[in-house]
Amino acid sequence: MKPWPYPRIIAHRGGGTLAPENTLAGMRKAKQLGFAGVEFDVMLAGDATPILMHDETLARTTSGSGAIAATAYRDMLTLDAGSWFSAQHAGEPVPSFEQAGRLCVELGLWADIEIKPSKGFEAQTGTAAARAARELWRGAAVQPLLCSFQPAALAAAREAVPELPRGGLTQTIPADWKHWMQKLGCVSLHCDYRMLLPQQARAVREAGYWLLCYTVNDPETARVLLDWGVDAIVTDRLDLIAPDFS
Repeated sequence: MKPWPYPRIIAHRGGGTLAPENTLAGMRKAKQLGFAGVEFDVMLAGDATPILMHDETLARTTSGSGAIAATAYRDMLTLDAGSWFSAQHAGEPVPSFEQAGRLCVELGLWADIEIKPSKGFEAQTGTAAARAARELWRGAAVQPLLCSFQPAALAAAREAVPELPRGGLTQTIPADWKHWMQKLGCVSLHCDYRMLLPQQARAVREAGYWLLCYTVNDPETARVLLDWGVDAIVTDRLDLIAPDFS
């Protein structure tokens, strides 16, 4: 099997604990600290604009309220997505996927893109995210990786843009993991590190798939996982697990 071609240490939701999640400020922070890869969430606003957001509502990470799927992106433009994190980040906007993708290309950041659909919008979000990613990274030396917990979103992404690589997200590795990895045409399996056993890590790698673990915030745990053959880890602790960690 080919070696993992992407960064081994990936900044969770942009800047981990050092910046508001899913913001351009987070990506800039990751780049400033020397990280070469970021993970972030893509969801559809009410007008079908792909944006960066984890929750299905605005309340936790912005100054607004209401469901993402019921709010047009134009109505998010005046929201503050940074004050909840710190006064320093007051006024940070909710970024569109287009803005985030362009910044990644500009900064040379590889992207682990989690397709994070609101309930009932799985296929629509998968299609939109894949098509936008294809255009944003057109001609780029290294293409992004699309991943999701939702099989319907990954299936739609595969149908829309089959050439972009895909990763299957899961908390625990199910008994039939090989079946759904093959069905969705995935190249990598992404799991909760707390649920991973060394024999499972070995089985995934021996089957010819790459293995990524989230969200690893302890350096000793990260070292153990890498010793097991895990290809990459996603971390919030950009201050503890450096980009060149080994």
